[in-house]
Amino acid sequence: AHLRHPRRAKSGMNVSQMHYARRGIITPEMEFIAIRENQRMDAIREAHLLVQHPGESFGANIQKAITPEFVRSEVARGRAIIPANINHPELEPMIIGRNFLTKVNANIGNSAVSSGIAEEVEKLVWAIRWGADNVMDLSTGKHIHETREWILRNSPVPIGTVPIYQALEKVDGKAEDLTWEIYRDTLIEQAEQGVDYFTIHAGVRLRYVPLTAKRVTGIVSRGGSILAKWCLAHHKENFLYTHFEDICEIMKAYDVSFSLGDGLRPGCIADANDAAQFGELETLGELTQIAWKHDVQTMIEGPGHVPMHLIKENMDKQLAVCGEAPFYTLGPLTTDIAPGYDHITSAIGAAMIGWFGTAMLCYVTPKEHLGLPNKHDVREGLMAYKIAAHAADLAKGHPGAQARDNALSKARFEFRWEDQFNLGLDPERAREYHDATLPKDAHKVAHFCSMCGPHFCSMKISQDVRDYADSHGVPEDKALEQGMADKAEEFRAAGSQLYRPE
Repeated sequence: AHLRHPRRAKSGMNVSQMHYARRGIITPEMEFIAIRENQRMDAIREAHLLVQHPGESFGANIQKAITPEFVRSEVARGRAIIPANINHPELEPMIIGRNFLTKVNANIGNSAVSSGIAEEVEKLVWAIRWGADNVMDLSTGKHIHETREWILRNSPVPIGTVPIYQALEKVDGKAEDLTWEIYRDTLIEQAEQGVDYFTIHAGVRLRYVPLTAKRVTGIVSRGGSILAKWCLAHHKENFLYTHFEDICEIMKAYDVSFSLGDGLRPGCIADANDAAQFGELETLGELTQIAWKHDVQTMIEGPGHVPMHLIKENMDKQLAVCGEAPFYTLGPLTTDIAPGYDHITSAIGAAMIGWFGTAMLCYVTPKEHLGLPNKHDVREGLMAYKIAAHAADLAKGHPGAQARDNALSKARFEFRWEDQFNLGLDPERAREYHDATLPKDAHKVAHFCSMCGPHFCSMKISQDVRDYADSHGVPEDKALEQGMADKAEEFRAAGSQLYRPE
């Protein structure tokens, strides 16, 4: 079989989208993204579906239309990234940034005791079908490389990884045996495969580890705990921090983006916004400036578990200390009391922080804290997060964000059931729920559903009033008044009985 040889920049050269953007070059990826982000608004303008409420963007630079030049300028400034490894030709370019549509990431991946490669590829396919903009492969165990290869070769969306997981496998799970050389070789191996962004926990510094001692849940990040253990075992500074510029040299040779990991994120709301979390965030801001010096694209990972009233502080602090680099958050979960429903507890926080300016939301499934998600869990998590991301875009006033809502509402009012199903985020689920009570084909054109039945449908009554007004040439309010009088007369003529015998 023919094997593709990995591509790499010539020695000392840079092939990152940021490098091109800072030289005034609009790449084909940027042109594609501009078309995609505009959502064909010009094509639907005639249908009057673009009417929407003004939003509150909290200082974001929301454009009326996205141009390739605007995409270039945002990437050059570091406010947006285009994760697009030169070894991932299957990729359709997309952008992550505060001034663009809010994106959703889905986590998949197997472990030594769970699913195999076929199941993970199936999860990938369905995650993308259900709306994932990005996917992270968090596989652990002995078949990490092969699993990742299958995922990359089947993925039209960017793929991210946490390279420390594979590096740890190479030393038989002993964190203290990790070395820079093993980690460096792992980065190159994954970059040659085509991974688009790496989560790198370079902000877990030796001096921050003691700050977690009095936490309720300590360090909950797998990568964070691995690096903390290494720091304590050697009593040295995190080797990812000390070798950060060496990592930048690898990243820019393949155009791999940084996803600077929050290894000290809070694992419960009691630990939210503490000294360890914000100390690490300040270090991530420092590392962002170093990455930008090398023209390496960078986004910042965020919490975690944060009650609603503390969420905006996270967004404001990240914007201030990280130079407006894109924020990428796991939720945050707004309460800790709902195991089995954390896709809901976190979607609440995700909608809020997305509105405040987070560029990408990492989904949480119902299995969070309980086990690895299956295909059903991926669906539930993605739907919760697509709703949260869309709600954030509506609140920000992103152009065209309300068009789909308007189209679906129009279809609902006109009893176009199939259009209503198909305009929804999950047409299969909507159709399934409708057909559970009204399964016949005739019910797909009926002017009612099983909620109110044929005689009490508010939308049917509203349509009858409009039809009466049109046929009698009178204003709607007059028609409504006349309709009320007619119904009153009908009630009296029937004997004024509140409950009529059948």
